[in-house]
Amino acid sequence: MYHGVRLSLDSKRLWLDGMKDWNGKLPERMTNDEQEEAFWQNMISKKATATDGYDDYTTKIRPEILNLLGETDTVLEIGPGWGNYTFEVANKVSSLTCVDSSQSALDFLKKQAELKGIRSMRFLHEKWENFNPKEKFDVVFGVNCYYRMQDIEQALINMNNTARRLAIVGVTSGPEKPHLWDLHHELGYKVKFGRRDYIYLLNLLYEMGIDANCRIINLQRMNRYSSEEQLINQNLDVILNDEFDKQAAKDILFRYVKKENEEFVYPHHFKAALLYWKPESIEKWGYKK
Repeated sequence: MYHGVRLSLDSKRLWLDGMKDWNGKLPERMTNDEQEEAFWQNMISKKATATDGYDDYTTKIRPEILNLLGETDTVLEIGPGWGNYTFEVANKVSSLTCVDSSQSALDFLKKQAELKGIRSMRFLHEKWENFNPKEKFDVVFGVNCYYRMQDIEQALINMNNTARRLAIVGVTSGPEKPHLWDLHHELGYKVKFGRRDYIYLLNLLYEMGIDANCRIINLQRMNRYSSEEQLINQNLDVILNDEFDKQAAKDILFRYVKKENEEFVYPHHFKAALLYWKPESIEKWGYKK
């Protein structure tokens, strides 16, 4: 149990506020399980194989997670989605259990595991914050799986209490695409900046008495657009003003875009944070073991 400066940041409230849209309401996908399942059904239908589903930026996150794992570890992965980390983890450790709220995602992973001949995997259909596992695992980890977790504090408690050796939270972070800042500072527009970041989770862990390590990883995503219209529509929809100078906004956007063959390419440098800690005994602060 870490006992440093006792802060009153209310990071849980900040996390919940960040889940709301720009009208101060929770989007339906945050609360409607059927809509979330439909989203994953659509996404999974576009993935021919597990490796086809890998997001390019995960190539730098994956080895950092693997370096924290041992060959004899039993591991639980929260919210694996289409398996950005799943199969390389499964190939390294003793066993891997995947917990996800989407049955479509689990069915996809199970099929891919069978095709790869991986037999050391289990699949559990459950919301992590509601999950009450009957066993412990050496390592519990999840990357970018927290976006719908309103009871984020309970989710972190479950991670802490289910892990024997290590709990790992992975979250991609800012900075924003640079044109957003230029639109706001140069033209004075109201912009949909990101509402949540890893720092809320790091601070919440601190408030819970858990002093987590934080590893920052530099990433790059090459955003590709097949037409100028697609580029503009997907990058100027961040502007909240009812009326704005579209040409001035386009001029700012094109500062960061180059054309390659018939595509428009917008490189975006951002970061990921890995928060990891040895499980703490936190029941004396009001958290159940």
